[in-house]
Amino acid sequence: MLNYVITFFLLAVLASFLGFGGLAGTFSQIAQIIAVIFIVLFIISLIRHYAAGGKGNLPPL
Repeated sequence: MLNYVITFFLLAVLASFLGFGGLAGTFSQIAQIIAVIFIVLFIISLIRHYAAGGKGNLPPL
């Protein structure tokens, strides 16, 4: 999902560099929406993980 955010960000930068302001704005809004969805899903995942008492699959030291 972060790959999509980076891709849309780079497309927005490229479009603004080439003078396509409207397209750059659209790409940046899409990147912002996907980034917010990613953050929300990440926080939900962390809450569910710690609520289940999971400590992760860390290798032994």
